Amino acid sequence: MHALVYHGAGRHSWDEVPDPSLQDDTDVIVGIDAVTICGTDLHVLRGDLPEVAPGRVLGHEAVGTVEEVGPAVRQVRPGDRVLVSCISACGSCRACRRARYGQCSGGGGWRLGHTLDGVQAEYARVPFADWSTYRLPRSVDDESAVLLADVLPTAYEVGVLNGHVGPGDVVVVVGAGPIGLATVVTARLFSPGRIVVVDPAAPRRDAAAALGADVVVGDEPDSVQELVASLTDGEGADVVVEAVGAPESFELCTRLVRAGGRVANVGVHGAPASLHLESLWGSDLTITTGLVDTGTIPTLLRLVADGRLDPTSLVTHRFGLTEIGRAYDVFARPAETGAVKVVLSR
Repeated sequence: MHALVYHGAGRHSWDEVPDPSLQDDTDVIVGIDAVTICGTDLHVLRGDLPEVAPGRVLGHEAVGTVEEVGPAVRQVRPGDRVLVSCISACGSCRACRRARYGQCSGGGGWRLGHTLDGVQAEYARVPFADWSTYRLPRSVDDESAVLLADVLPTAYEVGVLNGHVGPGDVVVVVGAGPIGLATVVTARLFSPGRIVVVDPAAPRRDAAAALGADVVVGDEPDSVQELVASLTDGEGADVVVEAVGAPESFELCTRLVRAGGRVANVGVHGAPASLHLESLWGSDLTITTGLVDTGTIPTLLRLVADGRLDPTSLVTHRFGLTEIGRAYDVFARPAETGAVKVVLSR
């Protein structure tokens, strides 16, 4: 088969590699029908995650058809159309029993495209299939489903739910990349009073406005702070979501939130960020971080099936699977290409 293989920082190629095979009784082999590219994949390619070894097949978000199942698999059968979650879960460890699948200590967590070969390939081995795949109804198409593997649950769980977004809240999202825009889409489920999106790129601000942001603004700190103050009688936002993964954006978030408010960090940080406790210590803030658990996939899947949520509003570019090199190039240059999410189909 062919797959996208990581060859060290800045290098990848669509290579012929051996077909995957069952290794554990709980594995399945999935024929890949659609994948997408995540910002974390770009971090891997930049060399930000040294634990990803050269030779690794990338990708952790896919929709496909089950080809083969291990003898212990109970929930799916060959021929089933499934969503492959970005998180693998053993289902029996202490973390999994608390639905903290991202913290699985039984061999799961973020494995695909990280410490195991991933899904940007013609076929993939998926471990712990009963807990890590979801059968799809016919009413949910591949393009909608693949965005439920990571970007929608990440924004929903780590941004919206961790931030306790509620009716009437003023919510500021710093960063209008895929995660930031998915935060806008899922925050609207809770009827916030205002959603403000901060991003330096005009195309992404336009995308945020089209997806339901009430106010969009560039990232000049002084002007952003003045705007948020004007919308909140000088108090600051109820919830601020960091969706960039940069020190300056995290520090901006802590300046935009009101006393007693919440900062939900979703961005993947490759460098230290300062926490200015000398000015924040008395502010009664709640700051959360987290890796997605994907426990909300069934809820999001029902919302999509019922027509209450449309993930395809995030898709800007479509490619064939063999065009994955071009797709990465487009996805990595959003300021020039306007890319938000790209979907590749077989």
